[in-house]
Amino acid sequence: MRDFLPADKARRERALNIIRAVYRAHGFDEIETPVVEDFERLHSGLGGDNEKLGFSVLKRGLTHDDLSAAAAHGDAHALADLGLRFDLTVPLARFYASHRADLPNVFRAIQIAPVWRAERPQKGRYRQFVQCDIDIIGDDSQRAEVELITATSAALDALGLRDCTIRVNDRRILHGLLHFCGFAHERMPQALISIDKLDKIGVEGVIAELSETGADAASVLGGVLEKIAPHIAAGGVPMTTADILSVLPEGIDPDAVAAMETLASALTNLPDGVTVRFDPTLVRGMGYYTGTIFEIAHPESGSSVGGGGRYDGMIGRFLGTDVPAAGFSIGFERVVDLIALADERSADSVVLIHEADAHLESLMAIKSALIADGKRVRLERRAKNLNPALERAAEAGYSQLAFVTHETKAVSDLVFKPLG
Repeated sequence: MRDFLPADKARRERALNIIRAVYRAHGFDEIETPVVEDFERLHSGLGGDNEKLGFSVLKRGLTHDDLSAAAAHGDAHALADLGLRFDLTVPLARFYASHRADLPNVFRAIQIAPVWRAERPQKGRYRQFVQCDIDIIGDDSQRAEVELITATSAALDALGLRDCTIRVNDRRILHGLLHFCGFAHERMPQALISIDKLDKIGVEGVIAELSETGADAASVLGGVLEKIAPHIAAGGVPMTTADILSVLPEGIDPDAVAAMETLASALTNLPDGVTVRFDPTLVRGMGYYTGTIFEIAHPESGSSVGGGGRYDGMIGRFLGTDVPAAGFSIGFERVVDLIALADERSADSVVLIHEADAHLESLMAIKSALIADGKRVRLERRAKNLNPALERAAEAGYSQLAFVTHETKAVSDLVFKPLG
């Protein structure tokens, strides 16, 4: 968890405002949810490994004996009834279930907010970080995925982030691949966890992990991955049916394969800096994905800078009725480190440098008049060396300065000069 100095905070807010403006232009509406959710909801099996990283909130009124008893039995629920949100998707599902009657049939949501995970801190991975999510609830067609990918690509382009590749897969293709290799249904979750490590441990590492519980299926999977790996190393597979089938074994769900090409044919107006490719090894670790999944890769980032997919089964867990849903999240902390935003200086920002003997009444009257005229105003007492103060003001976006002396009585007495 980090502090941000004024210049860093201003830069982050500029980036967030760019993302927010693009999403709004694409028809999404912003909502806000609490930072805490019910413990049982957060630990309902929908959050994958992230559930293990959640921060829990102790129940009120616990005694020392309560803590000791719960610790002895390993019963976390006896200690906590709330937890900090570890993503924005589970809270959105709860939000939609609570407010469905007040929302349109197809609801397009923006959530830009911090989340918390008990991570082991490292570059690009923090215990408190901001996610920028868009979700579409109520649309079971591929239009939802197309809108999400188009809006997210536009946001990356507006930020100036080029050379992005959006890797796309489908959970149905993954399950078909594992079925072909001979994995029983109950072993598929573990197999997906191992495949998700492919970029870190390689084909041999994946097969070594899976061989412990089924050498034959692991061996078949190894052969398939060896065939796929060169295409992934080259940036992925073009999203045509012919190219996709060329790297997959026979018998994969034809509807899922056709859906990939349909998706690609609709994504013809993406910015030049964004490429879409098929990656049959893409897993996405969250347990709630049911169909199309996607992830943003960038050559200067060692990890993905965003991702999402379709999660048609989640909202039904809270509502009792299935509702189709899909979402895309930008990992803001990773993206903001990759972009170079232009220095934002406003022509209507002024630093008033005042002498020690300047009349306080006149000084405040001048400041109030400038603010009433739409300007941003900072007061700085004159020092022998003004450079540090002026440099900080320039970093904060101020563009002009003016001196206020004992004789200065009104704005008309000021002489404005450019700052820097």
